[in-house]
Amino acid sequence: MTQVEIWGIAIGLAMDCFTVSITGGITLKVLKWKPIAVTALLFGIFQAIMPVIGWLCSRWLSDYIGEYDHWIAFLLLAFLGIKMIIDTLRGGDGESHAFDPSNVKTIMLMAIATSIDALAVGISFAFIYGSDWTAIAWPVAVIGIVSMLMSAVGFVGGTYFSRLKRFKPELIGGMILIGIGLKILIEHLTKGI
Repeated sequence: MTQVEIWGIAIGLAMDCFTVSITGGITLKVLKWKPIAVTALLFGIFQAIMPVIGWLCSRWLSDYIGEYDHWIAFLLLAFLGIKMIIDTLRGGDGESHAFDPSNVKTIMLMAIATSIDALAVGISFAFIYGSDWTAIAWPVAVIGIVSMLMSAVGFVGGTYFSRLKRFKPELIGGMILIGIGLKILIEHLTKGI
């Protein structure tokens, strides 16, 4: 997986965090650094942990289904991307409406909810990287850092620009995930041609 793909996946996964953070900023209306820091930290941690959990749970499968791994990675990423796009076009993201961004329990629930997609990406990492944990360390770190930064930026932006709630970052994130899934599939299908 190239650096562009790794950063693209990280940005795509962080779009949910970004949106929830914008909503948090809009809800608070003023800059409060503690909720911003707690939200960014928890979102970053959960976005980094979930791919590791997905990779750990499925890495042993890659030895048995290596012939189909590119299809599985494509289907997982395409499914997540399409789901994000459909949710956006339907007018909802499911988890970012009306929450108290200063309540740690609420932030923890949002961190878990926004990181479920990262679990599926971790499953695809098992098919891409196999059982080499050092190979997933960099992508996982990038995912966590990007999610943390985009959460902080979204929160701060939300406090200043309430009109950002009409912005649809999940649409962009969905397209990025689908594009990366297609690239993985095409790369594997054209090997040896």
